[in-house]
Amino acid sequence: MSTPGTREMPVRNPRTGQDDYLIHPLDAAQLAGLAGRLRQAQPAWAAAGVAHRAQVLRQWVGLLAADPAPVVDALSIDTGRYRLAASEMQSLRGLVEGYAGMASALLAPAAERASVVPGIGIDTGLVPYQLVGVISPWNFPFLISMLDAIPALMAGCAVIVKPSEVTPRFIAPLMESVRRVPELAGVLAVIEGDGASGAALIEQVDIICFTGSVATGRKVGEACAKNFIPSCLELGGKDPAIVLASADPAQAARVVLRASVQATGQACQSLERVYVQRPIYEPFMAALTAAARGTELNYPDMHAGQVGPLIFARQAAIIEAQLAEARARGARVLTGGEIEHHGGGSWLRPTVVADVSPDMQLMSEETFGPVVPVMPFDDIDEAVRLANDSRYGLSAAVFGAEAEARAVAARLDAGAISINDGGLTTEAFDAEKNSFKLSGMGPSRMGSSGLMRFLRKRAILIQRGRAKVMEDLDERGGRPAN
Repeated sequence: MSTPGTREMPVRNPRTGQDDYLIHPLDAAQLAGLAGRLRQAQPAWAAAGVAHRAQVLRQWVGLLAADPAPVVDALSIDTGRYRLAASEMQSLRGLVEGYAGMASALLAPAAERASVVPGIGIDTGLVPYQLVGVISPWNFPFLISMLDAIPALMAGCAVIVKPSEVTPRFIAPLMESVRRVPELAGVLAVIEGDGASGAALIEQVDIICFTGSVATGRKVGEACAKNFIPSCLELGGKDPAIVLASADPAQAARVVLRASVQATGQACQSLERVYVQRPIYEPFMAALTAAARGTELNYPDMHAGQVGPLIFARQAAIIEAQLAEARARGARVLTGGEIEHHGGGSWLRPTVVADVSPDMQLMSEETFGPVVPVMPFDDIDEAVRLANDSRYGLSAAVFGAEAEARAVAARLDAGAISINDGGLTTEAFDAEKNSFKLSGMGPSRMGSSGLMRFLRKRAILIQRGRAKVMEDLDERGGRPAN
């Protein structure tokens, strides 16, 4: 258990715009002390075995499931949405069970094998990193923290998680639940902190998992390289959707809207630019604008409507600037388009934009809001070129007849492509994928790789033949035969 730091930081409520909560980031000395305590407990945790670690994690999941309200309520205050906050919590059991099943097979001792070099046997073992650092973002504070923490714990590591200072309220009730499972409390800490805390964390751990912006991810990667520790970076995206003429335009429009504005568009895998084949462009746009106009803000009742507030206050200014530039260059805003202020919070209704061009910021820079810019295209080569014309390569979507859509997907420079849907990586945690371009670096956080990235291989080499001695190095025996 860590002692709160003496420094205070206010936390803004996105629904009211008021600073109504305080966090106390640990200072460097406190963080070092915490890291030391977790390192002391880690060897026993690793030695306990997969089955025991799974049992402890299941015990914790059971406690949270029996009383989820403290964590869910805290998440809903910070994010301004209830249903997604509850779904973040509900995902925990699946993560634990999924990685428990994987770990049983992946971490099973390997049989000794013979080397290609005669007389040498190879016995390979897996060694967990002792202490993992996780720096998670503000849009899905609990879920993304656990996407890294759970497989690391299952692998036998100790873990320190530092969520964003923008959405930290869940930390206190979460750590209260962790303390009720003392063995887990010995190897897991979720701490309050800001950017300085994240920088200090890098100095204390053996590997870092970071989710966030490209700019900050670059700093994290450079700091890790300086410390000679690996980094797993999942960064920004500008995910394209290609809607082929073979798609049902009305159905594709409904799904594109959901995949663009779910979580108020504040998700890395949100669809942020849409390319529609010209024969169905008009019916697609008609269906899209009608569906967008039919959505509601979840204000004043958090338990009604589909669109929540903008969590991070500065994001509203970024969205406004992108929309202003697009309008000035001839784009037409068909729905939404204006930041609204209700109860002190900032809101944006789903914003459909037509007559956009590839060089607009709205089509090239990450927006992270409920904005759907749409362009028509004539042929597949053009669509692929437009979709790939980006410095990002996180994920993408293709809508149309499956065979045709899959052929297009195979040409896209992105780590995960959803067919006839969007953002399926949020549902299929067992699908391994890498982030392309500036969208990330390092092993996949999904599937078996999500677990194996926290383990190093150690080889025991056994000489069963004749070991070389000094006489074997005698230069007089090294002359090649004629």
